[in-house]
Amino acid sequence: MNQKKTKKKKITRKLLHKYRLVILNEDTFEERLSFKLNRLNVFVVLSLLTIFLITGTTLLIAYTPLREYIPGYSSSTLKKSATELHFRTDSIQQVLHENEQFYASIKKVLEGDVSTPNINKDSIIAATKYEASQVDLNPTRADSLLREKVDKEDKYNLFESATTAANFVLFPPVSGEISESYSVKDKHYAVDIVVAKDTPIKATADGRVIFAEWTSQTGFVLILEHSYGLISVYKHNASITKDQGDLVKAGEVIATAGDSGEFTTGPHLHFELWSDGYPINPINFIDFKP
Repeated sequence: MNQKKTKKKKITRKLLHKYRLVILNEDTFEERLSFKLNRLNVFVVLSLLTIFLITGTTLLIAYTPLREYIPGYSSSTLKKSATELHFRTDSIQQVLHENEQFYASIKKVLEGDVSTPNINKDSIIAATKYEASQVDLNPTRADSLLREKVDKEDKYNLFESATTAANFVLFPPVSGEISESYSVKDKHYAVDIVVAKDTPIKATADGRVIFAEWTSQTGFVLILEHSYGLISVYKHNASITKDQGDLVKAGEVIATAGDSGEFTTGPHLHFELWSDGYPINPINFIDFKP
């Protein structure tokens, strides 16, 4: 026990033993500064300085732009640019995907590639045998609320909603004799109207030009997009007067008739109508008689 106490006293004496730090002039040995120190004071001061430096460095790196100069540390500007590029890339990919789908549909229109849907006659017959008495026709609460909402909306826009669809009229692009009619069996989803060369071809309705190019098989081709999912196609033109993206009015001249392209037998207009991606017979909506 005495030895342990003796050791503790020695350690304490060493820590508290006073020293004098003197700074002398080397030439004259004149005393400039002097400090009274002990080992404990030196240890405490060095520890406090170390803690202060570590804390200050951490704060500078965490809360100031100086951290961007540390190798391997990403800057906020770089992160922002990377985020913006990511969103732009995603938007561009989405636009490219939509354009690919759009051009694929246009290609089907040009090539006349249409798949005829198979209709199950048995299901239609079975549906006609389904009696109305087996159906619960009592109005539900949701149905009543919907009817009330529609009645309130139609109260103020009755005339506008009733005339919007009725005013949509299709005009004949040209007048003449039909040399080849619409035929699903022969995959001829159009009507061929015989006309004189350079006869003006007019837009069948208001719309926008979505295709105006030359093709080797059908010559100068013009495709218009109209309201209600309707598309009109004009092939074998001698020339076209509109470019892609132009807006046209019904009855406006958009091309001149001719016999351009490989698949032609003389001056005529190959006219197609498509509704929501499916071909329809133009004769059912347009009178081409002169």
